Amino acid sequence: MTSLPVLELRAAFGDRLLENVSLGHYTSARLGGMADVVLTAKSSDDLRMMAAYLSHRDIPFVILGGGSNVLVSDAGVRGVVVLNRARKVRFDEKSSPPTVWAESGANLGRVARLAAARGLAGLEWASGIPGTVGGAVFGNAGAHGSDLSNNLKMAEILHLNRMTGEVSAGNITYQSREEPDMEFPIEKWSMEQCGFEYRSSSFKRQHLRAVILAAQLNLEWSTPRAAQAKIKEYTTYRRLTQPPGASMGSMFKNPPGDFAGRMIEEVGLKGTRLGDAQISPVHGNFFINQGNATAADVYALIDLARRKVYDKTGIQLELEIELFGEWEIERTG
Repeated sequence: MTSLPVLELRAAFGDRLLENVSLGHYTSARLGGMADVVLTAKSSDDLRMMAAYLSHRDIPFVILGGGSNVLVSDAGVRGVVVLNRARKVRFDEKSSPPTVWAESGANLGRVARLAAARGLAGLEWASGIPGTVGGAVFGNAGAHGSDLSNNLKMAEILHLNRMTGEVSAGNITYQSREEPDMEFPIEKWSMEQCGFEYRSSSFKRQHLRAVILAAQLNLEWSTPRAAQAKIKEYTTYRRLTQPPGASMGSMFKNPPGDFAGRMIEEVGLKGTRLGDAQISPVHGNFFINQGNATAADVYALIDLARRKVYDKTGIQLELEIELFGEWEIERTG
């Protein structure tokens, strides 16, 4: 039984709140146990309000975007899961360079394709990425030799370590009984402030108490034909080199000077299957749910790949994905 103040949450959020929800419906690998409570944010204002309200009351929560790049435990997630469905996209073709502003729940690949249709280039590398803009900022997503840090002009964040003012939920304004004038400020962070590294950022590395609300990305002038041709080239390459099916995307970060997929293949693990979880026979860095896999099956493969690669090379593969939920049994690395 959950210890969350469900009645209070329902009074604040109404039909936006669901209880005992299977997170397998919201992840690209179709894996994950139950969430105690799920809230759906349909705008960056919703997301700001929900995050501020929950933080204000010390109610634990995580934000789930497109559901790629995460492995949710079979034991599920205690606390609140906020589904980020804030998807507004706005182009500024009069600025120099042109830019696109997108809420953090917008699909990054879709933003890239919308830009190309307008004759705006610079995001073609992202056209096949299934994750959200917010997830891309959080993990400095990349492909085809580029990454989000090359495009980011500004990220709008809700900074949960600083408080002044009041917090609103729906049509109701809540104030802390202890400190009635507290509010969490929205800040605009530059690319440098985000502290990007390979598949990492200040948000991911330091686990800052901050929520990414939106991002403004720099683009370049091109033509629809040229930009869409580049997307087609990348899409063709992706289909030839990456497996179809339900996966989390790349499982491990590439070690310096090498490729995780190559190392996993070298130790003979491509195609290895535990239950319904399989290391893809197409690409060793993709782990596929072949139908009824569990998160424990996937993590057992993760552990196996790490041990085999370490035994052969002395290199400890580092996860690129994030682990959500309770991992007291499964999590060993």
